[in-house]
Formats: sequence, structure tokens, C-alpha cells
Amino acid sequence: MAELKVGELAPEFTLETQAGEPWSLAEQVQQGSVVLFFYPKDNTRVCTAEACQFRDSHAVFVEHGATVVGISSDSVASHQAFAGKHALEYVLLSDPGGRVRAQFGIKKALGLIDGRVTFVIDRERRVQHVFSSMLNAGAHVEEALATVKRLNG
Repeated sequence: MAELKVGELAPEFTLETQAGEPWSLAEQVQQGSVVLFFYPKDNTRVCTAEACQFRDSHAVFVEHGATVVGISSDSVASHQAFAGKHALEYVLLSDPGGRVRAQFGIKKALGLIDGRVTFVIDRERRVQHVFSSMLNAGAHVEEALATVKRLNG
């Protein structure tokens, strides 16, 4: 499957949060736009940098009506420890086996490492922005924030 593109409908899914609660895309988009950032692994250098940059900009995303959500294949327990260690105020979703990652068409880098891709999704579940970079974690936050500001003022 090819990576989702701008204008396409994001697939509906429900995954468990770091608190063990169900989280549904269809329910969340009713509140406003959603920034979904898929990342390879908790507690790795670039992933931690990205997660902390989203944390540091979290209030600005909220101010512009967006929900930030991180997704990786790590377990609920791993996410809970990662969020606690780095004071992450947003939801992390556990996607064991990468089912949702596959629905979004995200490929592995070098055939080995889960890809790092950020999507901005509007209230109609339409993809409004896609950004992919394995190493430039900061650009994921900058690009997503610029899109959210454009969409929500």
C-alpha cells in the first residue's frame, strides 16, 4: 500500500493509549484536527527528541484546536514509562504489529526500521499534510504546526 496522500481519507482505527484506554480517530476528529506522528521506538535518540519537541509545542497546538498523538509499535507499558520520563502531555498509542502503520502506508526505512511520518488530519478525516523524515525530528513539529495554524487560524 502506498503512503496516504493529502486529500485522502485517513482510515478509522482504535488503539490503546499509554493509560490503557481506547482511543478512536473518528471520535477525536470531532473535537478538531489531529496531528498523528508515527515514530519508530520509545527512548531512542531521535524519537525522544521528536516527542519532546511536540511536548514543548503542545500548548500552541492546543491553542490552534489540534490534538497531538504519537504512535509506535511499543507496548502500553513502554509508552507509559516513556511519557512519564519525559512529561509528555499528549496521548501515545500502542500499535502492536504495526496494523495502523500499514493502513497509513508507512514503509520501513532501509527495510528494517519503522518509518517516521507525521500526518495532519482534519475534522472530516481528510489528510491535510504529510511529512516524512527519519532524522529531522524538529521539522515534523514545524511542518505540522504550520499546517494546523493554516487550517484553524
